[in-house]
Order: sequence, then structure tokens, then C-alpha cells
Amino acid sequence: MSPALIVIVALFVFVFITLLKGVRIVPQGEEWVIERLGKYSETFYPGLNLMVPYIDVVSQRVVTKDVLLDVQEQEVITKDNAVILTNAIAFVKVTDPVKAVYGVVNFADAIRNLIMTTLRSIVGEMELDQALSSRDKIKARLRESIADEVMDWGLTVKSVEIQDIKPSPTMQKAMELQASAERERKAAVTRAEGEKQAAILQAEARLEAAKRDATAQVTLAEGSAQAIQKVMAAATGADTPLLYLLGEKYIKAMAQLASSPNAKMVVLPSDIQETVRGVMGRFGKGA
Repeated sequence: MSPALIVIVALFVFVFITLLKGVRIVPQGEEWVIERLGKYSETFYPGLNLMVPYIDVVSQRVVTKDVLLDVQEQEVITKDNAVILTNAIAFVKVTDPVKAVYGVVNFADAIRNLIMTTLRSIVGEMELDQALSSRDKIKARLRESIADEVMDWGLTVKSVEIQDIKPSPTMQKAMELQASAERERKAAVTRAEGEKQAAILQAEARLEAAKRDATAQVTLAEGSAQAIQKVMAAATGADTPLLYLLGEKYIKAMAQLASSPNAKMVVLPSDIQETVRGVMGRFGKGA
């Protein structure tokens, strides 16, 4: 191959490479930051763009679609010194590629660290029960707190979601023990309340029984008094009613003793006949 042909081929290759370097096609969803001799020059938007070969270079290819950032799980201490585990995800969109490239070294890491720091601050102002039940409130405060700061980096936080918020394993075990103790306490209170009500009902039953026994005794006493009055009205002697009642009770006592299932033998006094005859005899004479 002649030298002239080599030069022509080399020149053709150089022109072809130069054209390739000068013509750039940016895909949809991206914006390219162009630097000229180390300084920001312009931003290429989706479509066909021309640049000066060998002088202009593509500094950063910035994705303008929504970016999903996963914030790793971290331990957070609440206001009442409880340790909980929480993580989050953030949906971020680049609105100004120049600020996103030159305003912060790595905007993804910057947002992650910002979310983690702000999340610790927000949860640190809450007690454990409030933190576990206020997921939406934490999310709203988190988004509001970081929105202004990320604007300086040419970013917009579209949404921040709390993926999980739960007690640490040691705290969860302590909570389970606390819940078990609370259940036992409620059971003890319920048992004590039941025993109290039972004791009250038993006392009321004994009081009612005592009242009824007293009423029955009064009634029996009144009946006995009326019986004595009638016997005294029918008898002429002063001792006759007493002897009659005494004999009647004596005979009833002997009958109850003989009918008792525990009584194997009933021993009667030797003068039982004389005693009864004397009582009945004196009653007859009195009549």
C-alpha cells in the first residue's frame, strides 16, 4: 500500500471518529452534563445533540426518572429510652442535573444519610407507643423536614415511606414479659373482685338467714307464750301449766333421741313411769 493511500485512510478514520464524538444521542429519561476544558458548558437533553470533539466531554449521565433509594435499617432510641428498628424508602426525582452533579458529591448517599439522621431526630422526640402507632405522622414530618434541603441539590422528594418500625429483639422480649405481667395482673384483679363479690353475697346470705332465724324464734316464742296463757287459763293451779309443758318437752326429747340414726341404745331413767304419772297425775288433780 502506497503512503498516500495510508494517509487517506488515516484521515478518513480520523474524520469518522471525530464525527462520532461530535454527535451524541441522549435517550429519554436522561440528561447529560457537558464540560468544556474542565468547566460546565451545557446540558444535553433527550434527542440529537452536537458537541465539540476532543474539547467537550460528558461529565455525568443523570437519570431524570424517579429514583428509588432504600434506606438501610437502623436502631433508634425513643424519648423513653426504648430501642426500635426502622428503615425507609424514598422516591426522588432529579429536577436540576447541574445542581445534582455539582451541589453534592453523591446525591443518593446524601439523601440516605439525611433521611437516617432526620428519622432518628423525629423518633427520638416520641415515646415507644407513640412511635409504633404514628407511622403516617413520622412519614409526613420526615418528608417535610428534608424537602427544603434537597432542593439545593436540584432534587425533589416525591414520597418517603416507612417500610418497617418495630422494637429491637431485646425490647420485644421485654414488652412480651410486660404484657404477660399485665395479663396476670388483670387476672388477679378479676379473681379478687370475684372473691370479694362472693364474700359479700355470702355475708348477705348469712345476715338474711340470721334475720329469718330471729324472726322464726320470735314467732315460736310468741306461739309458746300463747300456749302457756291458754293452759294457765284452763288450769286452776299455779304449777300445773309449767309441769304440763315440762312433761311435754320431756317426752318429745325422748322421742327425738330414740329416732336419731346415730342412737344405738336409749337408756331411760328407772323412774320414768313415776315421773310421767306424777306429772299427769298432778295435772289431772289440778283440772
